[in-house]
Amino acid sequence: MPYSGRSSETTRESRKQFVNEQIELVLSVNFNPTEVQQHRDPDPERRPRPGAENPTRSGDTDPERRTRPGAETPTRSGEPDPERRTRPGAETQAGNMLYLIGLGLGDAADITVKGLQAVKSCSRVYLEAYTSILTVGKEALEEYYGMELILADRDLVEQGADEILKDADVTDVAFLVVGDPFGATTHSDLVLRAVHAGIPYKVIHNASIMNAVGCCGLQLYNFGETVSLVFWTDTWRPESFYDKICKNRTAGLHTLCLLDIKVKEQSIENMMRGKKIYEPPRFMTVSQAADQLIQIIQRRREEGAELGVTENTVCVGVARLGADDQRICTATLRQLVSCDLGGPLHSLVITGQLHPLEVDMLRVNAEPNALEHLHMLDSSTYCS
Repeated sequence: MPYSGRSSETTRESRKQFVNEQIELVLSVNFNPTEVQQHRDPDPERRPRPGAENPTRSGDTDPERRTRPGAETPTRSGEPDPERRTRPGAETQAGNMLYLIGLGLGDAADITVKGLQAVKSCSRVYLEAYTSILTVGKEALEEYYGMELILADRDLVEQGADEILKDADVTDVAFLVVGDPFGATTHSDLVLRAVHAGIPYKVIHNASIMNAVGCCGLQLYNFGETVSLVFWTDTWRPESFYDKICKNRTAGLHTLCLLDIKVKEQSIENMMRGKKIYEPPRFMTVSQAADQLIQIIQRRREEGAELGVTENTVCVGVARLGADDQRICTATLRQLVSCDLGGPLHSLVITGQLHPLEVDMLRVNAEPNALEHLHMLDSSTYCS
């Protein structure tokens, strides 16, 4: 509501006088910008409200806004508010960060731009070398990144984590993981150790087998619990993964099976003798995984157990996903026993209930007669 009375007239006169003064200054031959700046608006209602932009010579905003916790504080270096830099996972000042960086699935070029920038800023860079592998070696990564890499085996990560975190409170350290950093629980342990030591950390994600497996044609939200298949020995033949696969299939869900990797492993004899002698690396193939599953099926059939998976169950074998020579093969479990997908790494998918679109996608990479055992549960669901 507009003001009335004498105070209103005074305000209008003040404004009019102010405008006239500004016009006279602009038209003056001896125009002086400083003099203009010294003339203030007499009307306090026109001045900026608290919290609004308050132009100054430096262009800074209202100082009350600049000092709010969490707001960026302009400095010469452009660094954010130091209160934000100490939060785990937040940006930190140079020389005070543990980076966990995903490398993707293919080769050296699969690292993200953000990940590569972080690597180049670090004084030490570790390459985790036991939960997965790339299609290229350490030397190729070093050449591409322009940095020397320190191999981190299982012993170093699980028993010598303090060595990785050493000086990470005063210098940037990177921990490189094939796929995504949180594809293995070991790396969660490293993060917790950093948090307890007061070391900020930042995770830079990348593709992993957990989402790349969707390229086989199966929809990711139709997957159940992921399982791991391990190499059997003469005295140790676990079958718990089979029961989990059956549980997923009962719910109509697919199962991603991660196949065993043996890197820098010792024989029982050498472990008992305390000898640091390691076995050659071994990587389970789709063929070996299918063979172990069929042995379980045959044994349980002899025991009269109800089977959740059979030799005719439709499966998908994948190898080297993300690489130029990746392989995808849709086949029955029996067919996969004799299927050669080449070098590591391999993974196996046991299908559950299938949508017609998934069936069409599976046909793209299907072996002859691989889908002949499919039957319809209803108008939009298939099963094998």
